[in-house]
Amino acid sequence: MSEVSCHIITIGDEILYGHILDSNSKWLSEEISLLGLIISRKSTISDKYNDIKNSIDKSTSKYNLTILTGGLGPTNDDITKKCLNDYFKGKLIRDNKTFNHIEKVFKKRNFDFTTKNKNQALVPDNCIVLHNQFGTAPGMLFKKNNNILISLPGVPFEMKSLFEDKCVKIIKDKFKLPVIFHRIIKTVGIGESWLSDLISDWEQNLDSNISLAYLPSLGMVKLRLTGHGKNLKEIKSKVNIAEKSLIPLIEKYVFGYDSDELENIIGKLLNRFKKNISVAESCTGGYVSKLLTSVPGSSKYFKGSIIAYSNEIKIKSLGISKDKISNFGAVSKEVVEEMAKNIKDKFNTSIGIASSGIAGPKGGTKDKPIGTVWIAIADKDRIISKKLKLTERRDLNIILSSINLLNLVRIFLKKY
Repeated sequence: MSEVSCHIITIGDEILYGHILDSNSKWLSEEISLLGLIISRKSTISDKYNDIKNSIDKSTSKYNLTILTGGLGPTNDDITKKCLNDYFKGKLIRDNKTFNHIEKVFKKRNFDFTTKNKNQALVPDNCIVLHNQFGTAPGMLFKKNNNILISLPGVPFEMKSLFEDKCVKIIKDKFKLPVIFHRIIKTVGIGESWLSDLISDWEQNLDSNISLAYLPSLGMVKLRLTGHGKNLKEIKSKVNIAEKSLIPLIEKYVFGYDSDELENIIGKLLNRFKKNISVAESCTGGYVSKLLTSVPGSSKYFKGSIIAYSNEIKIKSLGISKDKISNFGAVSKEVVEEMAKNIKDKFNTSIGIASSGIAGPKGGTKDKPIGTVWIAIADKDRIISKKLKLTERRDLNIILSSINLLNLVRIFLKKY
């Protein structure tokens, strides 16, 4: 079976200048590789006509699949559609399904339906239109010899929806792809190198048809088991056997699989044990609450939070002892434990959690340097706290503190 090559091209001066992050090509790379295609090249090009047209010409001649993102909007700098129409020698015609969709969206929002908006429904007559249900710019598919080009909007959620709903089936129908099965095991509370040491013997004895990838992110590490072969059932069986022998080695760090997120797992545990939760945040500034409430249905177990950033609010709103703050400091075991207990009592929840720390870049001392954080959790019977020694970067400390606090909740709940 010959390899199927892919070239991902992101279009936009704003990406080249670093004004926005190119998250599209990262996401597409992951999704495309899951299908068994080879990501041969990724490029970012300007909004200039010749750059786009030349890239299209070279890519469609060399790679089996070319995916473009960006440049499909209604403004003057969005010229991708014109370049595609010129290159493939098409004629712009109105796609009625797209036109009716745009018109409906604008009427619903009481927006003026201008000529520029109407022109979003114009597409080359020799493309396959990919209907965009979440935006006004349709995707387009072109064929050149045995290769195909797919043009997608640059707006990430529109691009992702179109790729999942339309493009995956097109790619599978068009190309003969290898049989691949992925299983992702998600861990928290252990670094990549320590995790590697822990499973080194297991990794050395891994079946030759299975590969292991370490995918670290901030505060977490994903282990991806990938099986290759000709028979999906056999591949799944081999991956499952490998997983069963792996889990006992790392079970205390595993929080989920595949699409699981830590906040979703905590929500499931809270529902399972019929518990609810409230949050007192200081150094995390509401980030913990943001994560917990990002889960659909979180209103069933999340009751509320107080961002007690100043000592005044800790004292007035959370009822923290003024003497305790004076004697131990706001960043201390004593204060954070009282924050967790008091938020639980104030909101009448099963569990209260809290964070207090020195996120930086200023405020550290010799005894409590930047990155010193205390986290705590309390129910009617127990209060558990933990001291963290994190980085000197404020943005990282906020995220890492939040992840550590949520992991403390996960461990706490598993003991019910």
